[in-house]
Amino acid sequence: MPRLLRPARVLLLGPPGSGKGTQTERLLKHFEIPGISSGDILRRHIKDGTEIGQLASSIINKGKLLPDDLMTKVVASELRRRRWLSPSTSWLLDGFPRTHAQAEMLDSQELEPAKAGMNLVVELQVSEDAMLDRIANRLVHVPSGRVYNLTYNPPKVPGRDDITGEPLSRRPDDDPAVFRKRLKEYRASTEPLVEYYKKSGDVLWSVAGETSDVIFAQLEREVVRRFGERGDESSERDSEAAGAAD
Repeated sequence: MPRLLRPARVLLLGPPGSGKGTQTERLLKHFEIPGISSGDILRRHIKDGTEIGQLASSIINKGKLLPDDLMTKVVASELRRRRWLSPSTSWLLDGFPRTHAQAEMLDSQELEPAKAGMNLVVELQVSEDAMLDRIANRLVHVPSGRVYNLTYNPPKVPGRDDITGEPLSRRPDDDPAVFRKRLKEYRASTEPLVEYYKKSGDVLWSVAGETSDVIFAQLEREVVRRFGERGDESSERDSEAAGAAD
């Protein structure tokens, strides 16, 4: 199991069908990085009837999108609850931020004051044909959000969730015409976000590939290079020795 030598605060960006959920799950397990999903947090607030949950529920029931400041508040409250707003912590955010405004709010209001800025933003680049193939083979356990793929991650029992045994279903928006509309909307909202992180030094890193295994192999190497490579550890020791000699 690779060991991180430095804190890694990671965000994965990817259009629908890019395999972002699969890469997130593998990254969390492989490096034992803790993560939070904005969707899971929001569902918990709604279920528990918190002030945030009640407000979010009223907005969602009207068919509207949650405003950026509310989503930022939801994620920030969870980061504080887990005491992750620290320069020494590692974590992965799933599903947030989605827009330039959300990223700017999160950085200026929460991460920068805590010196806990994002230090790796991964942009997944997958061909449209590959994404269409994935959504055509995708099944979802709606209550939990667990996702399966009939090609490379099938359920143990056909049509049933591995953990609960409940029926799996297809997302209503897993349709080619709907997918292309979602892809267009994703690109419109994400391109400014990508540009924002491009200006944040060596934070943004893009990876391309047609399969999850190909992408994850590259992702693993990059995480190790940035946060856990032995060579970097040796370089740090050499620098310290050089400084002592001076």
